[in-house]
Amino acid sequence: MSESNGWQRAKIGDFCEVTSSKRTYAKDIVDHGVPFYRSKEVIELFNGQREFSNPLFITEERYEGIKEKFGVPQIGDVMITSRGTLGIPLVVKDRRPFYFADGNLSWFKNLEGVDPFMLYYWFLSPSGKAQLQKCTIGSSQQAYTIVQLKKMEIQVPTLPIQRKIASILSAYDDLIENNTRRIAILEEMAQAIYREWFVNFRFPGHENVKLVDSPLGQIPEGWEATTLKECCKLVMGQSPKSEFYNESGEGLPFHQGVTNFGPRYPTHKTFCTVKKRLADEGDILFSVRAPVGRINIANTQIIVGRGVSAIRRNDDAQVFLFHQLKDKFKEEDIMGGGTIFKSVTKKDLADLPLFTPSKDVLAAFETFVGPSFTLYDNLTNKNENLRTTRDLLLPKLISGKLDVEDLDIDVGMTAEALEEATA
Repeated sequence: MSESNGWQRAKIGDFCEVTSSKRTYAKDIVDHGVPFYRSKEVIELFNGQREFSNPLFITEERYEGIKEKFGVPQIGDVMITSRGTLGIPLVVKDRRPFYFADGNLSWFKNLEGVDPFMLYYWFLSPSGKAQLQKCTIGSSQQAYTIVQLKKMEIQVPTLPIQRKIASILSAYDDLIENNTRRIAILEEMAQAIYREWFVNFRFPGHENVKLVDSPLGQIPEGWEATTLKECCKLVMGQSPKSEFYNESGEGLPFHQGVTNFGPRYPTHKTFCTVKKRLADEGDILFSVRAPVGRINIANTQIIVGRGVSAIRRNDDAQVFLFHQLKDKFKEEDIMGGGTIFKSVTKKDLADLPLFTPSKDVLAAFETFVGPSFTLYDNLTNKNENLRTTRDLLLPKLISGKLDVEDLDIDVGMTAEALEEATA
């Protein structure tokens, strides 16, 4: 049906085919081949991850068989997570093949009258989320049903206006994605420099420094084999009673686990009015309960609960300490050397073997890598501002409250690039 403002209201099933995948079994999963998406992979793509944390694959033969008999996702199709963490969308933007788990994702294909990016942003809007909520079944493990997804009502303008709306929102996401890539590169470069200097011992001037024996093995002369308690201040968290917690911002941010840890800094959702154990701004936050070894940096003074410790070097060389601990705990729960921890005590951490480089090398590293921290922070802040602006615009654009019909906008990827890719 048509509305007075020129926007059309109809069921999703009137605009596209809503379906899922053909069943794939455990025997079809292999170590290499065609990527196989679950909700997990779509969520990681949505969050800007460059690599999947635990990818799955199916064989080329299985993929080609499915493609020939039933079809596979094509450029311009839209997927959405439909079990567990619900409602995270994905637009298929290129020809790279993939298939997906039945029930984990719902597949919106053969779109007519609705732009894929418009549909993507509608899923993220208040009106889209409200419609998706009506499709939810289950209590312990929530899921969407195909039947209900087809019945969702969506209101959209003409395709040219849809593409303008999608282009505005996509411009913000493109900037965020570009900044996120730069952030990841900065992180990789800094960690690579750390390993070159402090694992391979190829630091500036290393040619003139001999290696000597130490409790840690051979290290450059003038460096010190030590323990965390000897070179750092350690604060183990302690949780106040829950009656002192709030989400209204009263007191200081409170963290007793990794739930709100980010790529480098935590987000603050819970606060506490009882100041027991504190981490100061710049302290390393280190998780001491599973997952052990997750690392963040306090971006303000916070209260640390029982699952988190705060660590600061006595000489304030926090950039070095951050990368040293990241290298020692490359994987959650596993310390360099393969030791597996499900939790660590104060003694475990205090006795953690570390080394301290010579003062000149330590100062050089802080000077060399420190600016990348500043750039990382600037890019992170830019992304936060971009997300805030995008999220303010999204409901106004998707609902038509913000009229874009007369705006001269380059629709970019939302139309021409997709058409070119499918030509």
